[in-house]
Amino acid sequence: MTSSSHEPAPRRLDEIPTQWSLLRLAHRESLVTSGEARNVLVLRYARAIRNYVGALVRDQQEADELAQEVVMRLLKGQFAAASPDKGSFRRMLMVAAHNLVRTHYSRKGRQSGSSVDLGTLPGPPDEPALEAEGLARWKQAILELAWKSLEEHERAHPGSIAFTVLRLRAERPDESSEELAATLSATIGRSVKAEALRQQLRRARLRFVEALLEEVARGLDDPTPARVEEELIEVGLMPYVRDLLPDDWRTRGQLKAE
Repeated sequence: MTSSSHEPAPRRLDEIPTQWSLLRLAHRESLVTSGEARNVLVLRYARAIRNYVGALVRDQQEADELAQEVVMRLLKGQFAAASPDKGSFRRMLMVAAHNLVRTHYSRKGRQSGSSVDLGTLPGPPDEPALEAEGLARWKQAILELAWKSLEEHERAHPGSIAFTVLRLRAERPDESSEELAATLSATIGRSVKAEALRQQLRRARLRFVEALLEEVARGLDDPTPARVEEELIEVGLMPYVRDLLPDDWRTRGQLKAE
């Protein structure tokens, strides 16, 4: 993926550590190594898990408890049997959450002595409605992780305004370059001209798209450009990156500069 000339070249997609690699590390015998890997998994995906469970369970307290149980299973290393052959890391979490919800309602019905109609729950994970909901939640999680990556980059690089300028554009899509430059100037406390603003926006957007691609790649065991592109389309993220993918993207895996 291509970046500006004064920045180090980002990693190739096939060099990005995948979540499957992390998952395998989380189930090694070394308690120190596995514990650290499980903590990383939880930190990255706890919110996505909660969002997804919340789409299945409308009661907020029950959703909190069930999402926490999925998280605890990750922490306890109970996904050792998971493998890329059974689908993406995203699907593994969706299936685990869905099965847990169905078990919860079945148990709840037995305890109350009444019959709970499981038909009122969303269908199996491969049904269109649930699949669409899961993809929407995963899309949201990836976007949030990309924004976080951009924000962390800005904090780590004094003088960078990548996160600030792109967030302003996202929040003020109808402002002209001149208007946004004035807003940015007031925000950061120094004067920014419209042309400089446009340059900053191009760099920030490129970095944001790179972060999106890296997050998608991490969920795939074989993060080739072709597989990443397929996942982008399935999750609904292609509109965010399409104009930055050159014709030879599938062979080179590099973005084109805006």
